Amino acid sequence: MTRWHDEGGVVAGEVADSPPVTSAPPARQDVGFDLDARTELEHFLDFHRATVHHKLAGLADDDAWRRFVPSLTTAAGVVKHLTCVEQYWFRTVLAGTSGPPLPWTHDPDADMARGDGETVESLLAGYAAECDRSREVAAGLALTDRSVLARHGEHPTLRWVLMHMVEETSRHNGHLDIVRELTDGAVGE
Repeated sequence: MTRWHDEGGVVAGEVADSPPVTSAPPARQDVGFDLDARTELEHFLDFHRATVHHKLAGLADDDAWRRFVPSLTTAAGVVKHLTCVEQYWFRTVLAGTSGPPLPWTHDPDADMARGDGETVESLLAGYAAECDRSREVAAGLALTDRSVLARHGEHPTLRWVLMHMVEETSRHNGHLDIVRELTDGAVGE
C-alpha cells in the first residue's frame, strides 16, 4: 500500500504499460477557519479541484481507464465528468454562454467514456482550463447573483452553485479514492 501527500506525489510502482502522469499536481492549501463566506466557498472548491489532480498523479493512462464496477466509472471518466459539470454550471447555467456540446445530451454515459487520443495529461489539462473559466465567471458575480438560465424553473445563485460544486467534486473525489486504491493501492488525501 502506498501513501501519498501533497509534497511527494505518488510513489506507487507502475501497474500498466502506459507511462504514468508526470506533471506535478497543483498545490493544495488548507481552508482557513476565519474567512468570509465567499472566500471560504471558493477555497473549499479549489481544494477539492486540486485533489482531483492529486488522485491521478502518477497514474498510467491504461490504469486511469480501468473499470472496477459495472458502470463506466473510471478515474479518467470522473475527470471528464467533472470537466463537463464545471462547464455546465458556470458557463452554461450561470453565464448563459455555450461551450463545447455537453456529451450527455445524446448519451448519458458519454462523459465517462474514453475518447480518441484522451490521456490523463490531456484530461487534467482540460479540467484545469475549465476550472479557470469557472473562476472567471464567478469573479464577475456576487454570491446572491442569479443564473442566466433556469434549472427546474428556478435561477440558482452563485452561492448555491459554489455549494453544489463543493458537494459534487468532493463526492467524486471519494470515487477517485476507491478507484485509485483498487488500481495500485495508493491511498491518501
